[in-house]
Amino acid sequence: MLPLLPYVLKKNLMDEIINRVANSALVTFDLEQLHVPGERAVYDIKDHLFQGLILKEKDFREHVKDHSWTDYQDKMVSVVCTADAVVPTWAYMLLAVALRPYAKRVFFGTVEEMERELFHEKLLSVDWEQYRDAKVVVKGCSDVHVPVSAYVEATSKLGVVAASIMYGEPCSTVPIYRRPK
Repeated sequence: MLPLLPYVLKKNLMDEIINRVANSALVTFDLEQLHVPGERAVYDIKDHLFQGLILKEKDFREHVKDHSWTDYQDKMVSVVCTADAVVPTWAYMLLAVALRPYAKRVFFGTVEEMERELFHEKLLSVDWEQYRDAKVVVKGCSDVHVPVSAYVEATSKLGVVAASIMYGEPCSTVPIYRRPK
């Protein structure tokens, strides 16, 4: 009978393993779910500056009229000027009009600024009341880039309704906020 004892002990130890994470009252808030899918593109005005310094209206208008905008079809386009030059507002407005029939969306600024705006728009549509008095884990790992601004905005909104906020994964969290009793 002795040889069966180790098996019995192992079986009893296995029976006692409890998944505390699965049984907890934690609610996961996954910012990755708010990511707007779609290809991103950048249109940089610097490529159309005269001597890298100024924008000539006549030349720029001709470029806008003759350029093939189909490369931006169904993309989210950020319009920027990465050169240290003063670009008149009307130039960005012309680009918005030219891109409108092709691009899914047109933004002024860098791709990072575009991502911040897209996440901000999505966060505005969240029903924060569903997190009332909940213990919320703001998911930390994702397959897409989530701007830090989205974490800050979500935490600000959750702080009004949630009982507590943690960051990370349910199995390993960093405490962020706990409502005072």
